[in-house]
Amino acid sequence: MALRISLGPPAGQLKWRCYATPPPHVNHSNLPVERYHALSNATMDTLWESLEALLDVEGNPNYEVEYSSGVLTLKLGEYGTYVINKQPPNKQIWLSSPMSGPKRYDYSEENDDWFYSRDGVALSDLLNSEVSQIVGRQVELGVKNVSKRVN
Repeated sequence: MALRISLGPPAGQLKWRCYATPPPHVNHSNLPVERYHALSNATMDTLWESLEALLDVEGNPNYEVEYSSGVLTLKLGEYGTYVINKQPPNKQIWLSSPMSGPKRYDYSEENDDWFYSRDGVALSDLLNSEVSQIVGRQVELGVKNVSKRVN
C-alpha cells in the first residue's frame, strides 16, 4: 500500500485565490446635479450648525469644527478628527471617521438620507451614534430628512 501526498491541485488544474481587497462598490446616481448640490449643501450646512451648537455646549477647548469649500473638519481632541466632504463628480458625501474609517455616501430619495452602500447605514445614524459616544450623551445632528431644508 502506497501513501500518496498531494501538495496542490492535480496537474493542469489551477486554483485561483483572490487576496486583494474587493473593488469599490460604485453607484451611478441618477440624481440631477442641481439636486445633488442642493441636498449636499443642506446636509453640510446642517451638520456644521449642529456641531457648532454642540461644541458650544460642550465647552471643551480641544473640540473644534470648521467648514470651508465643501469640507467639514471636526476635531475632537484625543478622539481624533472627522473629515466630511462633498464629492460632486460622484454625487456623494465622503466621511473619514476616527472610529469607523472611510465611507462614501449616496443619497436615497426614498429614505431622504445618505447611505453607505456596503453596510446600509445612514450617515445621520452613524454620526449621531459616534458623536453621542464621544460626548457621553444622546446627540441628534438633524441631517435626516434633509430634503425638507432644501428651498
